[in-house]
Order: sequence, then structure tokens, then C-alpha cells
Amino acid sequence: QVQLVESGGGLVQAGGSLRLSCAASGRIFCISTMCWYRQAPGKQRELVAGITRGGSTNYADSVKGRFTIARDNAKNTIDLHMNNLKPEDTAVYYCNADLLTGSKKYLSSWGQGTQVTVSS
Repeated sequence: QVQLVESGGGLVQAGGSLRLSCAASGRIFCISTMCWYRQAPGKQRELVAGITRGGSTNYADSVKGRFTIARDNAKNTIDLHMNNLKPEDTAVYYCNADLLTGSKKYLSSWGQGTQVTVSS
């Protein structure tokens, strides 16, 4: 079974930084796209950043210039470097991977999420 585990969340003051990590494990053939989503209380889940296997990235307008997504294809991991954090960044952050399992079956896998809280 494929598993995604997020880490690195916590409480930080406005203007501070955090680094989130997501590790994919299990019987994985390859991972195409990996993304970070977030969901704040009372809000719909939104895409924060995504990265393809080839390294192409996209970001939500609200985080451009502040967040950076990176991946290590050999380790099946991604990081989200978050700088100049704002209170509106407070949310549960989820890792998502679009992948092929070892048996070559398509699977969209989600982690359990990690809480990021930014105080003003």
C-alpha cells in the first residue's frame, strides 16, 4: 500500500518560515505530479503548489514569491519551503501524489495532513 507522510508543520509568527516535507513509500513504480494542498476552517481545499516529474512548477497566486516546491525523484519526496508566512496561510496542508504503483496501476494518494498555524 502506498503511503504519504507529511511533516514540518507547527506554530510560527507572521513573517517566519517553515519547511514542510512529504515522503512517499510503498510499492511505487513512478510518481508523475506531486502537489501541496491546504484547507482552512470553513474554506474549500485549494492547490498551493505542484511539481511534475520533469520539474515544472505552478503556484497559487497567493503564495507566489513566498513558497517554493522541490522534489527528489530518487527518494520520492517533496518539500515546500514557506517564507514570509502570513496569518492567512494558516491551514492543514496535505500532500498529494499522482503515481503508478509497482503493478502499473494509477493511484492518487493523499497524506493525513500537517497543521500550519501563523500567529499575527
